[in-house]
Amino acid sequence: MLRERTGTSRRGRWAAAAIAAAILAVPATALAHVERSTYWPDPAADKGVSPAAGGKVPKYRSLRSALKKKPPGDTRVVCQDDSLQLAKESISEATKAGFKLRPSEDTRKLKRKKARKLKKLNRKFDKRCEYSEIQPAVTDSGNNDRIVIMPGTYTEPTSAAKPENDPACDNLKEDSDHGTGAVSYRYQAACPNDQNLIAIIGREPSSQPDPTVNPNTDRHGIPNVGPCIRCNLQIEGSGATPDDVVVDAGNGPVAGGPQAGQGKDVGIRAERADGFYLRNVTLQHAEEHGVYPVEVDGYAIDRVKMLYNHEYGHLSFTSDHGLVSNCEAAGSGDAGVYPGAAAQTGEQTIEKRQRYNQEITKCDLHHNVLGHSGSMGDAIDINHNDVYDNALGISVDSISSAGHPGYPQDKLLVEHNKIYSNNFNPYVEGSDVVPTVGVAVGTGAWIAGGNANVYRDNRIYDNWRRGVMLFQVPDAIACAPTPEENETCSATQFPEQSNSHRNKFHDNVMGIAPGGAKLPNGVDFWWAEQPPDEHNCWFDNIGSNGKESGVTSDPDPLPSDCDSSLGSGGGVKVTELIECNFELPTCTWATTPPRP
Repeated sequence: MLRERTGTSRRGRWAAAAIAAAILAVPATALAHVERSTYWPDPAADKGVSPAAGGKVPKYRSLRSALKKKPPGDTRVVCQDDSLQLAKESISEATKAGFKLRPSEDTRKLKRKKARKLKKLNRKFDKRCEYSEIQPAVTDSGNNDRIVIMPGTYTEPTSAAKPENDPACDNLKEDSDHGTGAVSYRYQAACPNDQNLIAIIGREPSSQPDPTVNPNTDRHGIPNVGPCIRCNLQIEGSGATPDDVVVDAGNGPVAGGPQAGQGKDVGIRAERADGFYLRNVTLQHAEEHGVYPVEVDGYAIDRVKMLYNHEYGHLSFTSDHGLVSNCEAAGSGDAGVYPGAAAQTGEQTIEKRQRYNQEITKCDLHHNVLGHSGSMGDAIDINHNDVYDNALGISVDSISSAGHPGYPQDKLLVEHNKIYSNNFNPYVEGSDVVPTVGVAVGTGAWIAGGNANVYRDNRIYDNWRRGVMLFQVPDAIACAPTPEENETCSATQFPEQSNSHRNKFHDNVMGIAPGGAKLPNGVDFWWAEQPPDEHNCWFDNIGSNGKESGVTSDPDPLPSDCDSSLGSGGGVKVTELIECNFELPTCTWATTPPRP
């Protein structure tokens, strides 16, 4: 099967490098999938479409505006036989008992006036409905169009029945990426439902095959990019809550549960579909990813639940100007949300000034192996989220998997989040989440090789192993020695260790829950101290006693002066990291640590 998931193991090379150099081999936190060689889209708006596509996060167009006589674009409605009745029942329930977009928020109630208007809208949508499946509505759509999905569970039997390794695309298999199994954009456009339950192909494919890349390839700007054909597409559920419209890639009978086996690799794929907006739906049971923007400039995923997708709830790749908000991501074997190989707009930007290119906000990331992850997750803003009941809450790394441009990772901002009780152990027998990566159970967050990341103004508590970890990924480990082995970076490119520098941790409250209860972390901050780590610093944090003196750390004390900070050895910490990378019996990461 042509996959974008499993690459060739590099553990033999890692082991040799670790023994020969006596340096750290990083845990394989992000090797669960392999992408094709993608590029960052042009960050400027595409004025070939009116309104222009991309250049910023798209604006939401109200559900009511879908019925305007002369809106930009056309509206298509998808429904099932009982959709109108389901809509009425949901609206009544949301009015009387209320609802939650995510578990940690207060109950919302739909006001009666809005409820009446929403019922009226659904009656009108029901009369206009012409589709019983979503993919045909997408296929018929063009630039600026709208798709309204009425309540129901959509298993998309037509696209689900499309074969993997579709013979119709045999002539395009030569485009597959360096033997990894990742297929080309031309392949996705020709056989959109080979891997995807619903595929949004945003631009006309080029007749030319994708060029071969190497570590010196400039990834800024997509080569041979065609004109927009489905840019500024908005897809929205018409129910009162995201629970009303369920897109199920695995034909599962229970929304939000692990009971169904996974089916198609991806629930909704949006590729080169600039200005994509997805709202008010649930995505579940994909074999890999729930929703997957690739090479997209401008996307928003709002009021969306991503439940029990085998790899990731949300995965964006080489995308820019993105927003994930008001979401719930649970049950992922890798990460609930994953903005990977993000546009290089941080320390390594070629633009006039640095900027954050994607934002994760007001989401519950819980009961996953990782709440958030991102190899080369550069310049991501993570704020005002609840991150809990994962094995590890927030991860970012410089593991240079094939197809992940942007090495080394830099410029993550983590602020105003609650990161707590990340003690879920998916590695025990009977776990309802099947893990696809190995991490340290009981950890609030870690930086597995990254630069200039900032953790500030967070509340981090009740993580039984560690609050936040920082360690490096040596270039000799992350990069292959020759471009032929690794298309993202090579050891010869980095004469000095290139990551685990300039990270700051300040003004965080450690070990205290909202309301004042003391719920300590195993240790608040843990630093591996590998040379030549430099300019990392920890200051103005508050410990479980309400004072700076209550912060626990390893080493103790941690450097507070950013200018003079320098790693001095690592010792047994490096041994721990090597043991756990190679899954030696002495590694304790898969064991739930005792409560402090």
